[in-house]
Amino acid sequence: MKFKRILLKLSGEALMGNQQFGIDPEQLSSYASQIKDVVKEDVQVGIVIGGGNIYRGLQGAGKGMDRVQGDYMGMLATAINSLALQGELEKIGVRVKLLSSLTLKPIAEPMSRKIAIDYLEEGKVVIIAGGTGNPFFTTDSASALRGVEIEADVFLKGTRVDGIYTADPEKDPNATKFSELSFDEAYDKNLKIMDLTAFTLCKENSLPVYVFDMNTPGNLLKVIQGEHIGTIVK
Repeated sequence: MKFKRILLKLSGEALMGNQQFGIDPEQLSSYASQIKDVVKEDVQVGIVIGGGNIYRGLQGAGKGMDRVQGDYMGMLATAINSLALQGELEKIGVRVKLLSSLTLKPIAEPMSRKIAIDYLEEGKVVIIAGGTGNPFFTTDSASALRGVEIEADVFLKGTRVDGIYTADPEKDPNATKFSELSFDEAYDKNLKIMDLTAFTLCKENSLPVYVFDMNTPGNLLKVIQGEHIGTIVK
């Protein structure tokens, strides 16, 4: 195995599948199945999920809602997605612990670096809900923070695109894909991989970022096994 402990960031929007809102059961099942496959390879898995399929704080702020209030609503959306993934994983026999940076008793334990690492070493999947627990931070920033905290080997950013391109491949047919980049190259080229806070946190703590297509079944296992199917920034 190329990676023994990962922080997997899943997009909330990707959970919608072909729906306009909410959680697509087929997409949820696909994600759970892929995660089970890597757990069977004795890979320790930490997960952070976005909440954009339910609510985005920035969108609310754009329509006049208080930004802080909207961000907390977004954090609760991540908890809903986290609960859904926990349930789906447990249904197929994967042991899971749900932690949260917000107090969510009785459904989740408070996030603690030591507790998270202990659970990972016991072979349990650890899902961390609630973002960073603070407004003004994205779930990408939360993922970078949790990746550093749990001493992950890599930050796996599972998206619907198979890597980082010179432009948006869904809009520009001439966009070309990068196989590997340094953090400085990605910054100089102004590539929109994640927000600057998350990007800087990964760079300063030498946490590689691997962007890949999570929506193709089997891809997560390929990444873990060292097959180069996305873009790595290190």
